[in-house]
Formats: sequence, structure tokens, C-alpha cells
Amino acid sequence: MKDIVLYCKTYSRDFLRLKRLLKSIDQFNQDKIPFYISTPQDQRAELTAILGDVNYQWVSDESIIAANPKAPQGIEKTRSGGLSQQAIKSEFWRLGISENYVCLDSDCVFIKSFGRSDFLASDTNPYTVIYQNKEFFQLAANRNYAKVANNLRLEGDNVKALFGRVGPNYYCPCPPFIWSAKVWRSLDENYLTPRNLGFWDISTESHPETLLYLEALLNYRAIPLYPIEQLFRIYYYDWQFYLLRRQGEVQKKLANNYLGVIYQSNWESGLDYGSPKKSFLSRANKRIKSFLRYLQSYI
Repeated sequence: MKDIVLYCKTYSRDFLRLKRLLKSIDQFNQDKIPFYISTPQDQRAELTAILGDVNYQWVSDESIIAANPKAPQGIEKTRSGGLSQQAIKSEFWRLGISENYVCLDSDCVFIKSFGRSDFLASDTNPYTVIYQNKEFFQLAANRNYAKVANNLRLEGDNVKALFGRVGPNYYCPCPPFIWSAKVWRSLDENYLTPRNLGFWDISTESHPETLLYLEALLNYRAIPLYPIEQLFRIYYYDWQFYLLRRQGEVQKKLANNYLGVIYQSNWESGLDYGSPKKSFLSRANKRIKSFLRYLQSYI
């Protein structure tokens, strides 16, 4: 079993973003950490047509789901794409490929060299990205986007309540996540199995996988807690991107503190693969709103 791999669960709409991610991994992966990609079985041919079949290992989403005997066959077809994706990402450990994995999204891009030491401590236990997210909460408040911060706080309260923990909320809301199979296994053995539950039962919109992992680590201590800050600069929303760019933030400067950057696909739609799912009017309205937020960044 490997000590660490890179992993991305994706689907066809994000294949062009994934191609960009793969290119950045090829360029900056100095330790040649293996890269695994999972998609639905019926999207493999399309994936290969766009990415080729080198510099990564493919596994099917179906094989990950089947690795958990508690997951009913075809359960991913009964859930929204977002909920299915977060459960599949969290269950990758069950394949027994690696003790730890760096879980990436397709909209991640590495911007400088990285290696095993960026993710693993000297004792081979992984670092944990964990923080209180105050910088973003303050930025949202400054720009009158209080609802954004309130939603994140509510998620933290909901997941914390599952475990009965009292204290501050901790977050790691965006990838890359450095996840340990030991932590996921401790969640299964200490929380899910005694309640006759599977991961799909608790992975909901109110209980995101990122917080379930952190709370499992804090409660069951399956690995030492080696805290680090966020590895990538994440632009959650276009208004945040516009504002920070106006303050002089560019990719070259980001490399001083971050391994990469994320331009979230929910607002950076230029790399969507395939025919648009929304109408022309809906897409035009989205562009107008984005332009208005750009203008607002000057206020």
C-alpha cells in the first residue's frame, strides 16, 4: 500500500478543467506522486479521448461504491451529483490503494513544485488543513455577503452536534484535502457501525464530508493532529476574485504562500465541457450579474 497518492473524482462536464489540472501535476509533481482519477464507468472512453491514458490511473466510481458493503447498489443514481461526489471522494480509501490521499477537485491548478513533504510529516502521518476561516468570514462581512458566512457556520454547528463536541467550529471547506484512511476508518468503526449506518446515510447537504472528516479526527484521534493552513488560494466567488485582483493579487505572487489556486467552476464556466445545460437567457443573466459584481468591487 502506498503512503500517499493524489486523487480526483470527476465527471464529463469538468474534463477540460481536469486536463488543465493534469498538465499542472505533470509540470510540478517533483516526487512523482501517483495520480488517480475516478469517473462513472460509462464516461471512461470520453475521458481517455480528452486526456489520453498516461500520467494517471483510472478507477471507476462504481468500484469505490462497491467497496463498501453497506452502500446499496446504484445509490449514486438516487442522489444529487454533489452529494454523490462527496460520498465517493470520501470512500476512495476503501480501495486499499494508499494510507493517505490528497483529494483534489477538477478546478484545482498547481502553480509551483510540490512533493510528499508538503502533505506528510516526518513520521509519515499527514498534515491536516484546519482553521476557523475568520479571514473569509470577515471579507464576506465587509462586502455585505453575511449569508455566505452564516451558511458555513450552520454547517459547522450541524456536524459538531453529531459528535456532541463543544467548542469552536473548524473548517477545511475547499480542496486539496489531505485525508487519512485511518481517520475515515475510525469514523466507520466508532460512529457509523454502532448505529448501523453507512457513510451515505450521514453525507448530506447539512453534513459535508470535509467537516465529517475533521470532527472524526478531533473526536477519535486516529492520527496525530499536525495543523496547517490552506494549501491553495481559493476564490469561492467571483466578487472575491475581482476584489483581490484589484488589491494586486496575481498568480506569481500567490506562489509565495500557496501550492496552487482554485477558480471554482460554479462561476468560472468558460471551461465547461459539452453543450450548455442552461438556456441562453439564463447564461446571459449570469454574465450580467457577474459583471455587476465586478463593478461593485470598485466600491
